[in-house]
Amino acid sequence: MPAPRPTAPLATSLDDPERARDLARMKRLATGLFAAAAVVFVICVLLGPETGAWVGYVRATAEASMVGALADWFAVTALFRHPLRLPIPHTAIIPRKKDQIGASLGTFVQENFLTRAVIEEKLTTVDVPGRLGAFLAAPGRAERLAGDASALLHSVADLIKDEDLQPAVAALVDRKLHATPAAPVVARALELVVDGDRHQEVLSAALRGLTRFLEDNRVVFRAQLGDASPAWVPDWVDDRVFDRVFSAVQGFLEEVGQDPRHELRRDYDARLRAYVHALRTDPATAGRIEELKKELLEHPAVRTWSGSLWSNLKNAVLAAAADPESVLRTRVTELIRDGARLLQTDPTVRELVQRRAHTVAGYLVERFAGDLADLVGGTVARWDTEETSRRIELQVGRDLQWIRVNGTVVGGLAGLVIYTVAQLLS
Repeated sequence: MPAPRPTAPLATSLDDPERARDLARMKRLATGLFAAAAVVFVICVLLGPETGAWVGYVRATAEASMVGALADWFAVTALFRHPLRLPIPHTAIIPRKKDQIGASLGTFVQENFLTRAVIEEKLTTVDVPGRLGAFLAAPGRAERLAGDASALLHSVADLIKDEDLQPAVAALVDRKLHATPAAPVVARALELVVDGDRHQEVLSAALRGLTRFLEDNRVVFRAQLGDASPAWVPDWVDDRVFDRVFSAVQGFLEEVGQDPRHELRRDYDARLRAYVHALRTDPATAGRIEELKKELLEHPAVRTWSGSLWSNLKNAVLAAAADPESVLRTRVTELIRDGARLLQTDPTVRELVQRRAHTVAGYLVERFAGDLADLVGGTVARWDTEETSRRIELQVGRDLQWIRVNGTVVGGLAGLVIYTVAQLLS
């Protein structure tokens, strides 16, 4: 036996007490007219034709009114339930055909509303970029949207388990670093340095640093010379030799540092450019760089860094997103405001957004129209049968009761006309 289908709740807004009172009042009116016609009919039967010719006309009118009232009561009731709880064929139409009605309603919506032609025709009358720009430009809207984006980012981050993603990020970074040739990267970096003469600045800084280092450790170097000098050499000779050599070294360093065209600088520049060329053309030179890269990537400190990359990046982004004063939040807010301004004033952006809106809406309709139709049909199919009938009757039942009232009145008039014609012809 198949499992019972889960039911879907109906909107409580459909259960309107005022509508229920109006429906009950109309039912009493229709039933009251039927009862009045029945009373008139009984009185005419009791009076008999002997009372006068008019009794026949009144009786025919009352009789036809009852027939019309009963027929229309049966027709209206048969829409929602079995009249008198009798399983008469072709009654309780809505409960019996509820699923088919839902499917037909979904198909009707799909074929008449959810089509590319209908949506695009509607969009031609709508200033999509203008409305979107006005929405984004509302006071405080950019800040609220930036805050909503931050909350969404936190929610997504909470769904992601660090222990699952962190190894994957580390492995991805490791693979990309191993797969990326190091020699071209180093060559390009050195080219940028050489083209901007940054390598000469580095050399100058190194020479200044070496000069200070020698001066700061002059005593140490003099002591080293004394220890290495034979014992029979007088100290004044060692002092003179040391001072002469030390001054010569210091002078050479100062000369190279102050002369941008010094031979050492030109040689240094030529050697560095040659090394850049070798990195691009010599497999042996590139191979040594690759070996150095591999050793560096296998270093425990580097592996620890790559392993913590995800958590550090995530924490930094979340902290910036949560801080209303952060550069990230400020930048997002500014981007939203700039987008709103462009949507309202820039003709190129407006035309592009309007055109894209047509394309996106058409795609969504063609892609999801069937799913929406299935949603309508499936939702109606899950509604409780009796509750659905009651709710639909509550919505349209008042108007349907007028059918009973009209049937009573029209039936009576039709009966009167027929009886009158019969009397004229007899």
